[in-house]
Amino acid sequence: MTFVQIVECRTERPDELNRLMDSWIEQTHGRRTATHAMVGADRADAGHIVEIVEFPSYEAAMRNSSLPETDRIFREMVALCQEPPTFTNLDLVRDEQLHKDAARRLLEDPPKGDMSPIDELLAPDYCDHDPSMDGDTVGPAAVKKMIEGYRKAFDFTFDIQSQLAEGDQVVTRWIWRGTHIGEYMGMPASNKTIESAGMTMFRFEEGKAKEGWWSWDAVAMMRQMGMMPE
Repeated sequence: MTFVQIVECRTERPDELNRLMDSWIEQTHGRRTATHAMVGADRADAGHIVEIVEFPSYEAAMRNSSLPETDRIFREMVALCQEPPTFTNLDLVRDEQLHKDAARRLLEDPPKGDMSPIDELLAPDYCDHDPSMDGDTVGPAAVKKMIEGYRKAFDFTFDIQSQLAEGDQVVTRWIWRGTHIGEYMGMPASNKTIESAGMTMFRFEEGKAKEGWWSWDAVAMMRQMGMMPE
């Protein structure tokens, strides 16, 4: 079970605390068990510093604590604080990764005819970058029109393989599978089943996708349709 430790302290020397964190990251490279760390300053009280550190498990956190560098830097941190730090130890029981869920909805629902994620999750000035298109597709209405064009040519789905999220960006690796049911680029329906692998990266602002970048195997798709030689 994921384990999260929250460390709170009061200090008049936050820049030195940051340098200590940099030092710990450098000195424990390849041996630390922490997977994610954040440091925040209270907007209402700049001297109130909160550090949040995530570990794969409580046991991993204990191994991390036993590193000599961790012990030394903790003692240096205490010296920078106006009072002893306080610790809150949490077993993570729920972790909602909302951007990843939004990216999944944007890929999975529209091929079924459900355009609600386009309305809910795309910014009004959303810009879609796909090298297979003549230019960028801008705005929810244009995205819907593009998707409807694909739906007339294919009965298709996105099979999500994996997702990675960092900050405001989500990368989703997928396999596109479609049956050729209508004209596409001048080719009449063949009822062939087509597959193509690819990835999409969405960048979010305030909960809505602002940009999307697509990378997929268009050559494989065209070869399966007979548009290019094998």
